Amino acid sequence: MSTTTEIPEPDTASSAVPPRLDRLRERYRPHAPHLLLGAVFCAVWIVLSVARYERFGAQEWDLAIFTQAVRGYAHFGAPISDIKGPGFNVLGDHFSPIIATLAPFYRLFPSAVTLLVAQAVLFAASVTVVSATTEQLLTRAKGLTIGAAYGLSWGLQRAIDADFHEIAFGVPIMAVVMRQLVLKRWNRAAWWSLPLLLVKEDMGLTVAALGLLLLLNRRWQPGALLLSGGIAAVSLTVYRIIPWFATDHHYAYFSNLPGGSATHAHIGSMLLGLVWPTVKWRTLGWIFGLTGLLCLRSPLVLMALPTLGWRFTSANNAYWGTAWHYNAVLMPIVFLAAVDGAVRMDASRWEWARSYARQAAPLMAGVAVAISVSMSLTLSELTDPTTYGGGPHVAALRAADRLIPDGATVETGNPQLAALASRCTVFWPGGDPVAPQYITLDLSWWSPGMTPIAYAELVHRGAVYVETFDEQQVVVLHRVS
Repeated sequence: MSTTTEIPEPDTASSAVPPRLDRLRERYRPHAPHLLLGAVFCAVWIVLSVARYERFGAQEWDLAIFTQAVRGYAHFGAPISDIKGPGFNVLGDHFSPIIATLAPFYRLFPSAVTLLVAQAVLFAASVTVVSATTEQLLTRAKGLTIGAAYGLSWGLQRAIDADFHEIAFGVPIMAVVMRQLVLKRWNRAAWWSLPLLLVKEDMGLTVAALGLLLLLNRRWQPGALLLSGGIAAVSLTVYRIIPWFATDHHYAYFSNLPGGSATHAHIGSMLLGLVWPTVKWRTLGWIFGLTGLLCLRSPLVLMALPTLGWRFTSANNAYWGTAWHYNAVLMPIVFLAAVDGAVRMDASRWEWARSYARQAAPLMAGVAVAISVSMSLTLSELTDPTTYGGGPHVAALRAADRLIPDGATVETGNPQLAALASRCTVFWPGGDPVAPQYITLDLSWWSPGMTPIAYAELVHRGAVYVETFDEQQVVVLHRVS
């Protein structure tokens, strides 16, 4: 009698996967829903941003400036933006060297679209961070709901609508800093805050605020270092680094202070500016109301004060409201502070507080959607057929751009700035002391009040231009002498 022993066949499927890769897969599998949520927002933002760019509807001024700056880094040069002035180094305007990290991508894909895609990716990364962090403190369902509410927040949508700005880097970094704070990983929060110093000069104040927050939580050494280091970083950049690169060796934004300069600033006017005019209260209502005021229950909301402080004390009313990109960096702060506030309220001895905290996720999602609808924000364009349309005028703009060779010097304004900035030396109308080879005019956007040739020869005396294109109010002039 013989017996046979069956030897189990090896599991080729599992053995084919390296142990290290298998461990990584198991580690990140729980984050898959949050990564998917971020990917959905990323795809939507890319579609909207690129569609707007292709139909020449982008906010061309800043996008073109950053395109020129990144183009300079990509070719191992200085971040020069001739749109701001011939040979203007953008480090003499704002201290944002972090945009140099886009240079390798721009070298591969030399277009303003690269910047738009990068911003969408960075914002989407912050969606994943907010969603995953909320799950750790609450539940997965609440994490995804609040993550979606964050992605729908008007602050991010306004920033997408304003196209690319350096604050795109600050949003995901701030999300990670806030994640470490709500999880009480104090040292990690301190380390993660340091890249903020490379985003923009005012971020040093936010780093200092984090230091103060750490001191309040008895983290003496990192708190003291961040508080002093953040203030020192702001002083160094606005008094030394930026003036070094500026053409007039001066930090231009001191002129926004009441009194017109740092030495003549009116302290009383600055303090009054924190609360007046009433548009600032409206802005605070939109920011904190987005979370159903839950963020005010957390001390972590103090991280928003430096950004609100410099904006409200400025005499420039463009900083006070809900437009542009200025509120984007506040969104991860108030949302994760709200999550922390919900956790705190859930432990309250008051039943109404516990009940309110448990409704945080649907409340924040509902408010985000309601505000998006009321403001007619960017996401509303997704289902609008005109978002993807062109028309004769857009076709004329494209044809005009094709007439201009790579490397040419061009004077142009909106809406052609960004498209030409990636391959030509571009100047703002009237800003170039040397007559450019080409001048393009979109007369539907800006008309000089005279014939295009008369305008060109008035601004650039001694130069002679001929008209080489004129369709749908789009004109191209070529210098012949």
